[in-house]
Amino acid sequence: MSKSAAAIRRSRFHPARFPHASMGLILWLTLAWVLIWGDISVGNFVAGFLLALFITTLAPFPATPYDGRFRPRALGRLLFIFFADILRASWMQGKFILRGRVPRGAIIRVKLRSHSDVYLAIVAGMTGLVPGSVVVDAHRATGTLYVHVFDMDLAGGIDGIHATVLEQEERVLRALASHEELIDAGYVPGDSPQAGRLPTPYAPPSGEPRRAGEIL
Repeated sequence: MSKSAAAIRRSRFHPARFPHASMGLILWLTLAWVLIWGDISVGNFVAGFLLALFITTLAPFPATPYDGRFRPRALGRLLFIFFADILRASWMQGKFILRGRVPRGAIIRVKLRSHSDVYLAIVAGMTGLVPGSVVVDAHRATGTLYVHVFDMDLAGGIDGIHATVLEQEERVLRALASHEELIDAGYVPGDSPQAGRLPTPYAPPSGEPRRAGEIL
């Protein structure tokens, strides 16, 4: 066998991978397990980690294109605000129920700014974990979430619900999305919301290739 043929054969060989899922996905599933049980302990974390490892090995998730970036400061902000939202929502709902008020629930449609299944799933999961909101449906083709809220006034009305979900999405994108994905969603690249949004319509500088679906 020639050297070129051997090189081609080697490039086509795909060795078995363990674990099948990325460590980020396994840790995310472990965190979801701990939050569902509501018991933050070493034993519960280990059990969640082993269960996530077993599930992703037995039934690996379908491959999803992902070219994101990891920004520690933005990830820290995302998690801090997420846990603060859980505590605040739990407190507000507790007061609401103890006062004997009648909730005025509704299902609100929120169209996300990103165009990735990965971020759609992350935003849907984090939104559903905050008390008082449940994602009842997600439309993959349009990137739309249908969110049921416990009480409209408690959630800040339609505008408040939209703002809450889109701000959650922005924090997710700034923590995990690539430079190009941030631009595609209409954000100035950076790990802080203070970077702001791009003007609309937005066009790249001359000489920079235009991406599919981008406004000229």
